[in-house]
Amino acid sequence: MNCQIRLWATLGLMLVSTAAFAEEAAPNTLTDAEKAAGWKLLFDGKTTTGWRNFKKDAISAGWKVEDGALVRSGKDAGDIVAVDEYDNFEFTVDYNISKAGNSGLMYRVKETGGAPYLTGPEVQIQDNKDGHDPQKSGWLYQLYSSDKDATKPPGEWNTLRIVIAPEKCEQFMNGEKYCEYVIGSDDWNERVAKSKFAKMEGFGKATKGFICLQDHGNLVSFRNIKVRAITK
Repeated sequence: MNCQIRLWATLGLMLVSTAAFAEEAAPNTLTDAEKAAGWKLLFDGKTTTGWRNFKKDAISAGWKVEDGALVRSGKDAGDIVAVDEYDNFEFTVDYNISKAGNSGLMYRVKETGGAPYLTGPEVQIQDNKDGHDPQKSGWLYQLYSSDKDATKPPGEWNTLRIVIAPEKCEQFMNGEKYCEYVIGSDDWNERVAKSKFAKMEGFGKATKGFICLQDHGNLVSFRNIKVRAITK
């Protein structure tokens, strides 16, 4: 009898803990553990505060907040950047791409050129099944690929996570590690030299810059946009 009581008590605690975790893990929020680890929300789920268009002071009407997501929904939306610059960091975002859609995430972007991709490496975002680009979602565009495809289809949320640090950079799709690399290494330089970025003098050179979400002309939604500075 005592064993049964203990069992039911344990199950009850598990249910309470699960409910609490589910509540803390609501979209566009930080858990206590994330706060303690230094994570910061870049999107509150309600406004476009904290974002602006590349080389602009404000964000265009082509970007809207719908159902707790930051959505590229209109024409001439333009690429947008988070207002602060980051050097070494961990970043995670959920994205939902439209059928045959294409977008991207760039990092260490500088506003010295006419477009973010001239300086910032791009993590591809697209519908892998019906998309038109040979570069698949989660790859570092033209530089590092993966033989995995952990993406979910259009209409479902995918979680993209990147870690950018001097000793090693890593990219993950829905928890699956896709690739790792060292910016500025011999391997990196050889790959850049064989890519379209070879003629872009400032590409991948900045050690600090903006995080950018790309407007590629297609409907795409983002939520749970979080960043954590790496200080060691």
